[in-house]
Formats: sequence, structure tokens, C-alpha cells
Amino acid sequence: MSTPRQRSVAPGYVRIVGGEWRGTRLPVADAPGLRPTADRVRETLFNWLQPKLHGARVLDLFAGSGALGLEALSRGAREAWLVERDVRLAGNLRATIERLHAGGRAHVAQADALAWLRAPQHASADRARFDVVFLDPPFASGLWQDVLAMLPPWLADDAWLYLEAPTEAAPAPPPGWLPHREGRTREVRYALYRRAPEAAATLAADSTADDAATE
Repeated sequence: MSTPRQRSVAPGYVRIVGGEWRGTRLPVADAPGLRPTADRVRETLFNWLQPKLHGARVLDLFAGSGALGLEALSRGAREAWLVERDVRLAGNLRATIERLHAGGRAHVAQADALAWLRAPQHASADRARFDVVFLDPPFASGLWQDVLAMLPPWLADDAWLYLEAPTEAAPAPPPGWLPHREGRTREVRYALYRRAPEAAATLAADSTADDAATE
């Protein structure tokens, strides 16, 4: 199997393509593996997601430029967590959020995504569940399956999941998710999934059993 390409874009900008901040430029730094989702792909994705965004809590686990998480806020999401390991990129995100006066809605965690997911949940149980998750790691990292295995406790029962991966090495649809829509470019396969009701029910039953075992 071929190795996924780790491509960086040249320093510059991408733009928010819709909503309150339409046209706002987001800086793109020169960083290994940084590959913001293309404008055309983002427009397609958010057309699919638009009915689900109003009032949603979203999680952008490999935030980079913030193009996905901030686009979601621009289009009506209530709150977004942007997780980014790189110190410089996290600083860029905070500066952009300040420029947009979005500090009450957007939160930056400068952390490794897996470490962040392993840590105790960062809010009370009713606030720590996300309605939409964007999963777009650096293509050479191979982190899709590891992250997917750790996501369930963080998810709302009817959560939606966006996966972006190289066309030649895209992960299989994850267990517990139903395919909704997908598309392809020459280099990228992008897909949107919704959480299967039985997956949420199984997690709830497992949590109840764990609680009973510790009493």
C-alpha cells in the first residue's frame, strides 16, 4: 500500500466561505503536514451539514488554520473547541478568534489530540458532548483509527462525524457510524457520517454497567 503523502501548503491564507464571517482570511503557516481543507470541499461539506449546525457544539481535533471549526461557528454553531498541538498554530488560532471577537464561542486547546481525548473530560458531563466532530489529521500520521476509538464518550447520541483522508488510503467507515455523503478530489476522500442509534445505546448501557460495578 502506498504511503499517504504529507503535504504542506505554501504560507498564505484560506477564507471562510459562508455565514457570519464569510470572506474572512485565516492565516496558513508553513508547517509540516498542514493542509487546510480546500474551499470547494468545505463548501460541499457545510452544505451537507447546514441543517445540523444551528446551536451545535463542534470539535475540530487537528485544527491547523481553524478553517473547519471557525467555518462551523460562522454558519451557526454555538461553540467550537479547536485542538492544535503546534504552539505557533495555536497562537495563530487565538489571534484569529480575538480578531473575530469570538472568545465566548471558540476555545483553543494547545495539546496533542490523543492526549486531550485521554484526559478527564474538560467540562461537566452534559457540556462535554459534541454534536459534530471534524477529523482531518496530517495524512502521514495514520491517526484516524486511534482517534475514532477514543471519541465515543465525547459524542452526543446523534453526533455527526467528518473524515478527510488521502484517496489511496482512506479508512473504512468506522463501526457505529452510518455513511451519509462522500466526495473525492484527485488527492482527498471526504465523507460525512452520522452516529448509529444503537451505538449510542450500547455506550450508555456500558457506562451504566461500569457505574454499577464501582458502587
